Amino acid sequence: MTETSILGSTDPEVYKTLLESTKAIPWKIDWKTLKFAYVGPQIEALLGWTPESWASVDDWAARMHPEDRAWVVDFCVSQSQSGTDHEADYRALTKDGQYVWIRDVVHVARNAAGEVEALIGFMFDISERKKTEEQLLKMQKELEELSFKDGLTGVANRRMFDSIMEIEWANARRNGQPLSLVIFDIDFFKQYNDHYGHIQGDECLKRVASLLASSAARARDFFARLGGEEFVLVLPETDAQAAQVVANRCRNLIFKAQIPHAQSSLGDYLTVSMGVGTIIPGVQDQALSFVEQVDKRLYLAKQRGRNAIVDSQ
Repeated sequence: MTETSILGSTDPEVYKTLLESTKAIPWKIDWKTLKFAYVGPQIEALLGWTPESWASVDDWAARMHPEDRAWVVDFCVSQSQSGTDHEADYRALTKDGQYVWIRDVVHVARNAAGEVEALIGFMFDISERKKTEEQLLKMQKELEELSFKDGLTGVANRRMFDSIMEIEWANARRNGQPLSLVIFDIDFFKQYNDHYGHIQGDECLKRVASLLASSAARARDFFARLGGEEFVLVLPETDAQAAQVVANRCRNLIFKAQIPHAQSSLGDYLTVSMGVGTIIPGVQDQALSFVEQVDKRLYLAKQRGRNAIVDSQ
């Protein structure tokens, strides 16, 4: 038995029954009048509007989210006029004032002369799919944010520092403006961990990060954790004198916090060492070399007894 004989190709009621038994909502629009020739009864179950209430394309456009209406109507009209099959996703208004995500798949039917005669299509409820897509996009955004954030302290990480440094280096070179850098290291942090334990050590890192981050007073000032007990502060359009002021402010913030450090040879409280550098980048200068130079100043501060600021060799 052939497929044709099963369906009964001369019996339109068979096709109608098949169409109305699917979850997709079939419809047909006469192109000349822009009136609905047919809308499947499934439309009422999904949107609440009866099939009879869909008289013309004006009803279709009116029952669309205002943010989607203009571009969807313009797109579908232009595609239909050119005789191109198309599809569009939009939010359709329900009778009770809610919105449902719809995917409209449209076939442009032509007559024997090749002229557009009708639009035939199916509406699909894609609300769950859109919900899943939104959740995935949200998760992706969160993962991207996490990839630039230090998991322990919540401040930016080394990866973000590298990106920001590249941007600010280019800006400073292009505009002939000074760029300053302060690199911090907590003094005797290994001894702190050994004495207080790693859990308390983590809390200490969080507190120090919060204190130092508060010194980034301007919108473009940037603070990050480089790793371990090392942190960095990027200060765009900041000369050497201003950078020294910021470094001293950071030192005072740590001192005023009075974080106990029983194993420090410098006293009873936690301290930090700092390397500071300022540069107006030239064509031949490299950002990495500048960072390494400031890092050397940090270690020089540690060699000089710690709790010190070194801003030149």
